[in-house]
Amino acid sequence: MLGAWLALLLGGSLALGAPGDTALFQRADDAGGRCTYTFTVASPGEASCPEAGGVAQLRAELAGLAARLSRLEGPGGFGGSGPRGAEVGGAWTRGPQRAAAGGCEELLRDKERLEEDKRRLEREKEELSRRLESSTQEIARLRAARCPPGAGGPSRDTLRASSKAPRWEPEPLSYQELKSERTELPASRLLEETALGRPRAEDSDCGELAWVGAPVVLGRADTIAGKYGVWMKDPEPVAPFTRETTWRVDTVGTEVRQLFQYEAAEQLARGYPAKVHVLPRPLESTGAVVYRGGLFFQPRRSRALARYDLRAEAISAERELPGAGYHGQYPYSWGGYTDIDLAVDETGLWVVYSTDKAKGAIVLSKLDPETLEIRRTWETNIRKQSVANSFVICGTLYTVSSYSAPNATVNFAYDTATGTSRTLSIPFENRFQYLSMVDYNPAERQLFAWDSYNMVAYPIRLSHA
Repeated sequence: MLGAWLALLLGGSLALGAPGDTALFQRADDAGGRCTYTFTVASPGEASCPEAGGVAQLRAELAGLAARLSRLEGPGGFGGSGPRGAEVGGAWTRGPQRAAAGGCEELLRDKERLEEDKRRLEREKEELSRRLESSTQEIARLRAARCPPGAGGPSRDTLRASSKAPRWEPEPLSYQELKSERTELPASRLLEETALGRPRAEDSDCGELAWVGAPVVLGRADTIAGKYGVWMKDPEPVAPFTRETTWRVDTVGTEVRQLFQYEAAEQLARGYPAKVHVLPRPLESTGAVVYRGGLFFQPRRSRALARYDLRAEAISAERELPGAGYHGQYPYSWGGYTDIDLAVDETGLWVVYSTDKAKGAIVLSKLDPETLEIRRTWETNIRKQSVANSFVICGTLYTVSSYSAPNATVNFAYDTATGTSRTLSIPFENRFQYLSMVDYNPAERQLFAWDSYNMVAYPIRLSHA
């Protein structure tokens, strides 16, 4: 047989044992220049190749071959009985095993981390428990020291209620004095009202202005006539009026004559007056005050001062202020014909103005509230038109820097006791940015102000050197 194959390789043909059974072998270069060998064998059973179905049969055989290869490549196809099958099957099975092993290792690491966190939290819980126990023991020790057995003390419910107590607010001075008078000096209502209006020396508690709080809105004007105005309470009222009686004047207009009377500030907030007084003469600007049963004001287009008796509803006194500028000669910086401004403090009635002799500097005079005579005068070095407004506390004149800046200051103080002035920088909030009136009420220890339609009150604090 070997010889036959050699003959085929050397001769190119081989007889297969039957007539015509010849195998042909050829060697030649193909179109690409590569050496190729061709081995041709005649079919022993077919005389000729059928045309129909030849390609289809070939395709069917190829499809069958592909199916067998797919089964071999499937999950169960590797790992045959031969050595190569075992190698391929082992390689395929080792991949998932490695992945499973890696996943288990990760889960074990996660478990270790969780166990460590659990141990840490348990330690923290133990520490907190020890601290809580220690705090409880300390509280019990303090309670035993402060409240020994048998001593009366507040109950737990009382302590719980006290922890929710409202913010402390100082009582109005009038209420404090009223309690004192009723406790120590029983008297008729008329005598009580008179005593309330004249604070005793030990109750005046004067000092220097140290702080001005945020404004509290108590009412608002609804018409253009109330853009500027003045609102007041009498610190020393005369019956039938009380310290709660509130007065208001809307000062925009040429014939300002209406004085609104309210029984209390709450009625002022609702805007319903108990009575409307019509003044015999129109007043000018926002400089009026109410004091000892009278409205003190500057009649329009004059340098005079007038007292309107609130009970008699008539003017009871009138006097000219010598040399005082009026109707726009020496107003505050915001204008409004604020040349003459009246004020009240613990010591009595004042008037703030300027004259040609003072060249626009503020002049401060103390007045007799019954006759309007000048008792004493001080000439300051503060230019009136450089400040927005002023007020008097305990005999000291204070000025406000701006009527429109939201963060203004109380910037000057003039002490009538020493005749000296000094600069200050006490914050003063112009919430609505058009301050047309500021007055001090010594009974309530507050500043009353009118800020662009709004009637506001400022809490204050005095220092006692």
